[in-house]
Amino acid sequence: MPDGVAATESHPPASRILVVDDEPAIVESLRLLLESEGYQASSAATARECLESIASEPQDLVLLDLMLPDRPGLEVLHEIRKIDGALPVVMLTAFGSIETAVEATRLGATNFLTKPWNNRQLLLEIRQILERRSLEAENARLRSQLGSSGSVEKLVRRSQAMQNVFALIDRVAPTSSTVLISGESGTGKELVARAVHERSARADKPFVTVNSETIPAELLESTLFGHVKESFVGAARDREGCFAIANEGTIFLDEVSTLTAEAQSKLLHVIEEREFVPVGSHNPVQADVRIVAATNADLKAAVDEGRFREDLYYRLNVIGIVVPPLRDRTDDIAPLVDQFLTRFCRREKHHFLDHERNPTLRFTPEALRILQAHSWPGNVRELRNAVERAVVLANREELTPDVLPPSVLKGNSQSSHPDPAGFQRRSGASLSEIVEGFERRLLLDELEKHGYNQTETAKGLQVPLSTLNQKIRRLGIAVKGRRTD
Repeated sequence: MPDGVAATESHPPASRILVVDDEPAIVESLRLLLESEGYQASSAATARECLESIASEPQDLVLLDLMLPDRPGLEVLHEIRKIDGALPVVMLTAFGSIETAVEATRLGATNFLTKPWNNRQLLLEIRQILERRSLEAENARLRSQLGSSGSVEKLVRRSQAMQNVFALIDRVAPTSSTVLISGESGTGKELVARAVHERSARADKPFVTVNSETIPAELLESTLFGHVKESFVGAARDREGCFAIANEGTIFLDEVSTLTAEAQSKLLHVIEEREFVPVGSHNPVQADVRIVAATNADLKAAVDEGRFREDLYYRLNVIGIVVPPLRDRTDDIAPLVDQFLTRFCRREKHHFLDHERNPTLRFTPEALRILQAHSWPGNVRELRNAVERAVVLANREELTPDVLPPSVLKGNSQSSHPDPAGFQRRSGASLSEIVEGFERRLLLDELEKHGYNQTETAKGLQVPLSTLNQKIRRLGIAVKGRRTD
């Protein structure tokens, strides 16, 4: 096992990244940065070397300089797409422009970053890209094996909370209504959005994802609505935006709370008039697109604070789907663990698999109890990373607690909800977050003690029943269907 194995908590240890740049100092800097995070880094100084490397050895991601000595980077990007249409390519340049970034995006670049780059931002971008690539590959494999649309089948639904989500998806999907999906980061909001699309009449049409949080503000409107030639400096030709690309399909607006004020105004116009106007144009374009938005922020609070348009909020929130946090759907943890064990054992090709390619790895009862007792602030994403770490570290078929991350082991006790008196504050948490976390743990303990009988729980806490119910709703604690008396 190589040094730095802790890095496998956030990305696959075998991820191969090709750095394409003709400046040795930049190549060495990137190589050291990537290898310090556990990636396998190789390099190419020319377009020819780059294309030969990709053709001879599969890569997971390419960092491509815009200016190479033998060919422009955009031409190389076009050639890469011929070799591997799904290979993520991040363009790097010291001479960025809006038009160049848009052109790179249209040619299939995953992102466009300027030099000098921020190491933390670059590593975060790489991690997110590789996670998405892994999920897409697994989704394609499952579609092929199961002959199904994919996203609905990937959503685990053993808990009552997720069964309620599925019931709402089934009712909402056949309609044309706008949907707002809310939930904490890592709960699977995009999978819910894809499930809505795949069970709709638009299932055979495009599903286009836009995360406004990762798009520079100056590019956001052009990305969404397109632009016309000479609408800004460097705009050499007309370009379609995501709304045009998603025609007759679904557009998924992730992290919609981060939209700029101008983009919010234009999005409201699209919803109300079913048309949009490309940047620099005066001619409206008809929009036959279903809008599904998602946020991990309190959008109503953003409205109250004047950061989000109230009229847009109500237009988006025609149908609201709340994806529960993992701590409120503990019945789903065991099947999710099984799903992730299968995924990561198969990714390693020969890693603890039987002759039918089913995983032979299993968590011991004690390890599984620890997983089920953890509060999972990172939700399903955190659980997935914990299982991946366990698979990577496994040297026998039984997975014991020692392969779990320290964050999961810390403060674990026999109770399914650790004693509030021993509550551990999360690093960097605000006072309100600490108080809310403590209150949540206390309420969960008391509810469990009284078999989720709210009347008895209120008596035990010596508070009015109405006060307890308000706190349960505010903290998003699922109690329906859990009463045991």
